[in-house]
Amino acid sequence: MGNDRRVVRVLLDRRGHTYAEEASIRLSDRPGPLYQLLVLATLLSTRIRACVAVDAARELFAAGYRTPQAMEAASWQQRVDALGRGHYRRYDERTATMLGTGARLCLDRWHGDLRRLHREAQGDPAGLRRRLTEFPGIGPTGADIYLREAQTVWSDLRPYADRRALAGAKRLGLPGSPDGLAGLVDEPDFGRLASALVRVALGEESAGEVTRVAAR
Repeated sequence: MGNDRRVVRVLLDRRGHTYAEEASIRLSDRPGPLYQLLVLATLLSTRIRACVAVDAARELFAAGYRTPQAMEAASWQQRVDALGRGHYRRYDERTATMLGTGARLCLDRWHGDLRRLHREAQGDPAGLRRRLTEFPGIGPTGADIYLREAQTVWSDLRPYADRRALAGAKRLGLPGSPDGLAGLVDEPDFGRLASALVRVALGEESAGEVTRVAAR
């Protein structure tokens, strides 16, 4: 347990920020940030590097598309252009369409407030995943991304570790269950740990380097 805690401490020191933070989303339990996280999860769901998806999200937000109202009001070409500025070019046209359709769904179904989705599902992860996958571009992977990040503000989700987070834990020799990992950090830090583990799984962080530093 002591060695596992050292590994986690090193990992958080090196990669202790969520993807939402990297995309300049000040995540809180409010409609704007929760919608911005949905946009980020949509971008991260495609077969593209996470850093490109994050850059594209920042460009969309810089253009003012931080709410479903603003995203839908933007023209398709404006959304394509913002994605292009983030170098999100391989899927830009299809994604621009999905973002517009998803914004309309968010407004029609949830009145622009994803807290309603959370309340309707009563914090049940399976219910949340099912509702999230109704959005275009959000499949099981995208729903996992959303919930993994949202647990920093939706405490009833913790500890939430998806397949990729658990794969990262395996590479580091850490416990292979959410509950086992939860015992290594303070509860509010679990979302940061889950994101850091994903970075290990995706090769953004070296498992070998983390364990070497932890062993010093």
